[in-house]
Amino acid sequence: MHSDLSLIKNSAFQGIYSLVGLAAVNFLLLSGFCLLELSDVSNAEPSVPVSADNNAEILLLVWHYSVRRPRDCWESFQISGCTITGDRSMYNKADAVLMRHRSVITAEEAPLPPEPRPPAQKWIWFDMEPPTKAPRLWEYEGIYNLTLNYREDADIFLPYGYLIPNILLDKLTPARFAHPLNSSSDPRPGFVVWVVSHWEDRLERVHFYKHLKEFIKIDIFGQAGTSILPKGKNNVIQMLRQYRFYLAFENSQHTDYITEKLWNAVIGGAIPVVLGPSRKNYERFLPPEAFIHVDDFPTVQELAQYLRKVRDSPSLIQMHLSWRKDYSVYMTLLWGEIFCTACKAVRMRKGKIDVVKNLTAWFYP
Repeated sequence: MHSDLSLIKNSAFQGIYSLVGLAAVNFLLLSGFCLLELSDVSNAEPSVPVSADNNAEILLLVWHYSVRRPRDCWESFQISGCTITGDRSMYNKADAVLMRHRSVITAEEAPLPPEPRPPAQKWIWFDMEPPTKAPRLWEYEGIYNLTLNYREDADIFLPYGYLIPNILLDKLTPARFAHPLNSSSDPRPGFVVWVVSHWEDRLERVHFYKHLKEFIKIDIFGQAGTSILPKGKNNVIQMLRQYRFYLAFENSQHTDYITEKLWNAVIGGAIPVVLGPSRKNYERFLPPEAFIHVDDFPTVQELAQYLRKVRDSPSLIQMHLSWRKDYSVYMTLLWGEIFCTACKAVRMRKGKIDVVKNLTAWFYP
């Protein structure tokens, strides 16, 4: 369990994070990587491999295409030279084929493109679900050249969300879609809330919730809850503005699997209580005081006691929120951004030979 002293000590990281944007400007713009790193902490942004060929025209075929109309990559993300199609008759002309794992294993007809593939064509595996929801991966070894995933070690890294230092807002294209944050510690009528639809007793988050509710009151929204979310766009975020804490509990615990649950809490100004990968993993996306990890406490009861203590302490509330004044949040526009980011990666790797991947060894724990 973190003592009050250690939590206050962690607040010293605020100074590091307020400077990370300044330190990272040249790193971001010159290196092409989008992982901000300073000392032992970093913020994550999506990355693609970099090459000198930024003017190549690329045709990306999405093999299982369910989007009504292709997204204009330039209009949405300022990614040039990319044409996205679901027309399988363009297979022999496509520079790359993008395939979602879930679609491949459930397709009744033509789950995969035909072999032999056109020379230099790249096949890209992608899925934004955790390993527990990616069955039969071993059946597709030796066919994919690139991986696209929320994992930082994927060939094409696309997290569910990330922080943008405000000092970089005029330097990065995604900034125009970013949500500015405020550090207000004004009182909120609600205490702890959880939004959950996927409920299974075997899940760690359900087990943890059942124990936690023995010590504190928790309001539940969603299909598995007793309260109904308000209607309208961003209804979860609007609801979170009424609560001090949000249970950002992932459905499974895997490296880098940090979803919109966390980022909804951050945008809504609720302090996230997280259950997912390790604290160290979360600290690659957020300052250490920006969230409360369930592993920080030896018992569930001590976590509950700390939440009550923070609720009643303006100084502790401010300690958990003051970092926000220096940042905005960007949440990935999943489908369109997946396609366009994949296309950009292929363009930047045009002419490079990519060996096939051992998916099982990489993705499974």
